[in-house]
Amino acid sequence: MSKPSIGDQELALLHYLDQNQNASVGEVAADFGEARGLARSTVLTMMERLRAKSYLKRRHVSGVYRYSTATGPSEALSNAVGQFVEKTLSGSLSPFVAWMSEKGEVSDSELAELQALVSQLQSRRKES
Repeated sequence: MSKPSIGDQELALLHYLDQNQNASVGEVAADFGEARGLARSTVLTMMERLRAKSYLKRRHVSGVYRYSTATGPSEALSNAVGQFVEKTLSGSLSPFVAWMSEKGEVSDSELAELQALVSQLQSRRKES
């Protein structure tokens, strides 16, 4: 079963915590929260929601909860994309690929990554 989806702000917080493991709510609020105009209580709520969704874990250390990622941001992003494709695009990738081709802002490295992914898909088909 896939994990619940997360919003943009939660994903940004997950990226932050991926870079700043074992941070307290106060530390996250002072750095991540203040830069975005978020109150400490809002940061705490977001962190607890991410923990409830199994994206974060916490440990009690010297009287303070320390939070770290249970999964990386890439898993959360992958899950969000999968839910978007399933729910919004009814499981079809064609509209997504059409949008990317019309966007026309795909870097050389992104294009190489996409070509490698298509090659992987073709290899899996041949194995089946």
